[in-house]
Amino acid sequence: MPALTITVLGSGTSMGVPTLGCDCKVCTSPDPRDNRLRPSVMVQFDGRTVLIDTTPDFRQQALREQILRIDAILYTHAHADHIMGLDDVRPINLKQRGPIPIYGSPETLTAVHRAFSYVFESLSPESTVPKLTAHPVESGQAVELHGIWFETILLHHGRGFVYGYRFGNAAYLTDHSEIPPASMERLYGLDVLFLDALRHKPHPTHTTLQQAIRIVEQLKPKRAFFTHLSHDLPHQYTESTLPAHIRLAYDGLKIHVEEQA
Repeated sequence: MPALTITVLGSGTSMGVPTLGCDCKVCTSPDPRDNRLRPSVMVQFDGRTVLIDTTPDFRQQALREQILRIDAILYTHAHADHIMGLDDVRPINLKQRGPIPIYGSPETLTAVHRAFSYVFESLSPESTVPKLTAHPVESGQAVELHGIWFETILLHHGRGFVYGYRFGNAAYLTDHSEIPPASMERLYGLDVLFLDALRHKPHPTHTTLQQAIRIVEQLKPKRAFFTHLSHDLPHQYTESTLPAHIRLAYDGLKIHVEEQA
């Protein structure tokens, strides 16, 4: 497998940080790592670019990271903070002169179709619309994208479910309250593991910081990065309390995963 670069496009919650109307220490922090757009990552390899989710902040994220091509988009689930930036891929369509394939569970892609019906149902639009090809993926299946397999990892998100994705010796898991045993089996001993770690206080649909630490202790990745962080977690202080191999993700962070035989 070729070397990968994982870029954190956003590391915040559905409300983002700063959160509207909040003047807490994190929302008013001068530390740029406490500014957290909605959660997403970009995976780059061999000149290819794969996105996991398109948040409402996607345009801002793409400008910051100078995203010039998109070879595929993988969706974890269809909540607004994970899909609502999809319309902003239009300039990439024009540049690439072709459609972008999108992948996700059948339920997720049905919701994307409903939210962006004008993309999928308009036969002769008067203005530009995203050009997409939708590819449903069942739980446990893997998608081959330009030589790398992206395996779906089923996660519980409260009473619902989402997909995480494993690609080589890295995995990105966001918005989960529980990792089922069968999914845990696919995640032991990775080089890089992203986990949801919302805050200290329990939440019905997300993992707390302490729960995420326990998951890392079980799975034993070389490096772990916590994401989907609320304004309850100041970056500098929180990271000072963590073991050296566990870090908080922050917007713009780039993580390199070495080539594998």
